[in-house]
Amino acid sequence: MRFLLLLACLALGILALGWILRLLRPLPPLADRPASAALGNTADTSLGRLLAPLAAAHPGLSGILPLSDAHEAFAARMLLIRKAERSLDLQYYIWRADVSGRLLLEEVRKAADRGVRVRLLLDDNGTSGLDRELAFLHRHPHIEVRLFNPFTIRRPKLLGYAMDFFRLNRRMHNKSLTADNQATIIGGRNIGDEYFGASQESLFVDLDVLAAGAVVPRLSADFDRYWESESAYPADRILRLAGEPVAIAPASAEAQGRAQAYEHMVRESLIARELAARELASGRSDFEWTAVQMVSDDPAKGLGKARDSDLLIGRLLPLLGNPEQRLALVSAYFVPTTSGTAQLTALARGGVEVSVLTNALNATDVAVVHAGYAKHRRALLEGGVRLYELKGEGKASLKLTPSGSGSISRPVFRASGSSLHAKTFALDGARIFVGSFNFDPRSASLNTELGFLIDSPRLAGALQAMFDEEGGEAAYEVRLSADGRSLMWLDEADGKRSLLLKEPNSGPLQRTILKLLALLPIDWLL
Repeated sequence: MRFLLLLACLALGILALGWILRLLRPLPPLADRPASAALGNTADTSLGRLLAPLAAAHPGLSGILPLSDAHEAFAARMLLIRKAERSLDLQYYIWRADVSGRLLLEEVRKAADRGVRVRLLLDDNGTSGLDRELAFLHRHPHIEVRLFNPFTIRRPKLLGYAMDFFRLNRRMHNKSLTADNQATIIGGRNIGDEYFGASQESLFVDLDVLAAGAVVPRLSADFDRYWESESAYPADRILRLAGEPVAIAPASAEAQGRAQAYEHMVRESLIARELAARELASGRSDFEWTAVQMVSDDPAKGLGKARDSDLLIGRLLPLLGNPEQRLALVSAYFVPTTSGTAQLTALARGGVEVSVLTNALNATDVAVVHAGYAKHRRALLEGGVRLYELKGEGKASLKLTPSGSGSISRPVFRASGSSLHAKTFALDGARIFVGSFNFDPRSASLNTELGFLIDSPRLAGALQAMFDEEGGEAAYEVRLSADGRSLMWLDEADGKRSLLLKEPNSGPLQRTILKLLALLPIDWLL
């Protein structure tokens, strides 16, 4: 009883502190915030001259190119920034103050120096260590920085949750980079070394797409919605810093050395992307021109004000319909909940082959999310769902190699001491979704999200084939024991198959913690 009373007093104390802090550090007003919109007259830019004729030859369609290799994904972003002549619109959940993050920020600054108008919209939860750089970038005459759902207390940011938890718990998870309203990159990657193969530690296995054509103006209009939303605050109203401009480039000799080494490493990818751009001009490219539908949340979701009909999940489900043959789902943070488990198992029992790839315990970077998934594994397997968990160690390769004429032959996932971060699924070998949406309550109800639903039997079929042909080498297949009482993990490595009776590469303490976390009623936060 005393313990419960102590907890109640602590909770009331935190709540009282939050109200005091909110009074002392309120959000600034949004009055007189400068208005702007995506530029529409960009056909005369280099990208416009390159892409507009192709778009005109494919009216109503969009050109899609998957970006799975980490270095290629970085190179594509670098190239778009360098090619931009009129405008750059960038929207990200996380922008790290590391090698790749600073290299891209420096490239953005150089674009602004050329006269390119830059709008940089960042979720403020993911900007740690960049306050000074963002403040000085905002001073540039051609750059405006806005922070989504910002923290008024900058250090420690964690304290902000005590003063405004229900607002700050809602984040902008969208990820896009658009150049001259002609080409855009969207998908699962944030900006940081772990997403682009620049980290000396783990690599996030991820998937983006580069798009041109009809979907780009729709994406730009969506960016405008977020830019003008009630949650987007000009940086100078949040970051009150004075002094001389600071360097964007890495300061230490070690950091500069790492930056140079990384640039050298991706040079081949940059050259390849440049050659691909030249091939576009002659009509030869890896672009697949097809129907693409953009889906996103109303930015009012960031304040809990969006209607259910304006949420991504509400817009996406009618577009999807019900799969009739196969559903192949890849989700880094897979928390199906009781409701989602029932829906997936209903599909499986109705004759649909449902396959799911997520992280194994030793691959995930958020153990509590794995706990939210683990407690539903038995029900999923009993309902006929096939479960795969990406290995967090060793070398593995999951490839997406579409067949047919003009096929794109490149890996979708590469893993070597990796953690899955991709968010994609394919239906009936006909359509594929790529974006920021995880199959979890946070993506559905709390964070704003963005994605493309792409009509592509080549890409969708290849994602499904990935489970059939190569999943065993890169991932464990989770199975029920013969008596149905326990779980087993089928491991295929070096041509050998073995069955593991416990969470792979985990100790008793890890498994105990996992079970305890699974008991917490916090699925709605995951």
